[in-house]
Amino acid sequence: MFSKTGEYAIRVTILIASESKKDRIVGVKEVAEMVGSPEAFTAKILQKLVKKNIIISRKGVNGGFLVEKHNMNKIKMIHILEAVECDDIFKGCALGLKECSELQPCPFHFKYKIIKENFLEVINSTSLNELISGFQSGITFLKT
Repeated sequence: MFSKTGEYAIRVTILIASESKKDRIVGVKEVAEMVGSPEAFTAKILQKLVKKNIIISRKGVNGGFLVEKHNMNKIKMIHILEAVECDDIFKGCALGLKECSELQPCPFHFKYKIIKENFLEVINSTSLNELISGFQSGITFLKT
């Protein structure tokens, strides 16, 4: 459903937030290994997430990445996807047409519109805290 960048952005943010709840800061190499993402690709995603204040970067010997605990309810899935510029999925036409609109709809426009609206509602309301709760309890996972 999401692009690879979007998928990994959500995964790394969940992982970093989960570790932050345990008062741990994690480095790029550890994050990449734990989510099964190439290290260079992970580093680029982390840069974008830091730039948009989703995660924080700490430099130095004990440096790495963290999410401030008080922000975990404020950060929504949409913020993560927007930070890595993966929000096209809810903006464009399902069939990839440039001119698809209410006035000039594609054959799938009105069916997809309902799905898109519901999906937007879910990602706008799902907090990072909600995403990490299942992961921390072992009910959900990030790497197969």
